[in-house]
Amino acid sequence: MRLEGRTAIVTGGGSGFGEGIVRKFVAEGARVVLVDRDGDGARRVAAEAPDQIAPLVADVSRAEGFASARDIALSRFGRLDILVNNAGVGHTPKPLDELDEADFDRIANVNMRSIYHGARAIVPHFKEKGYGAILNVASTGGVSPRPNLTWYNASKGWVITATRAMAVELAPFGIRVNAINPVAGDTPLLKTFMGADTPDVREKFLATIPIGRFSTPEDMGNAACFLCSDEASMVTGIAMEVDGGRCI
Repeated sequence: MRLEGRTAIVTGGGSGFGEGIVRKFVAEGARVVLVDRDGDGARRVAAEAPDQIAPLVADVSRAEGFASARDIALSRFGRLDILVNNAGVGHTPKPLDELDEADFDRIANVNMRSIYHGARAIVPHFKEKGYGAILNVASTGGVSPRPNLTWYNASKGWVITATRAMAVELAPFGIRVNAINPVAGDTPLLKTFMGADTPDVREKFLATIPIGRFSTPEDMGNAACFLCSDEASMVTGIAMEVDGGRCI
């Protein structure tokens, strides 16, 4: 029960890594405002623990989504302690000069702008309390880029730099900021990153991961729980690679 009594906002919590983080947080005693654009996914996950999970259908690339999540956390659960910026999008492998502007804007808005909106909505509350934990979900692509995913890689490199800068600036206020760098997992985004989901493509991708498997939502939940708990009270500004050795 490492998160007992805590309340978290988790974006993109209706599937994939976000779902794994929500489930782990609930198992460790937290209450969660689950934010997702997919209403069916959000409600499905929330139905597993209706007393602990409040689903919110919202677009976190807009400021209104975070404002609503903050207000629900405070009105329903009476407090807010943790923000997990998990929502993210990618693009199918494509030469950097061929990705159209609409796809670029989508990546920038969801992967980068959402973190800005989250900080604007939540950091003042954390400063007032003198306590808070923020976790940004970046990617191994921000550390060891793969060809033809340049703009996705760049957005995740931005997340890592933002995490470090936020950690330095917010430490005097008692606010810790960390990130995790997952390798690709068997989630709805897998086909997007690989370009195709066939046995041959999977085999080639797995060959780049020394441990020899994809990451799982449970892997991300375990790492997120540690970094957002008091066990990590001396840890801030890191981007933890949860990647089976991919970036070595």
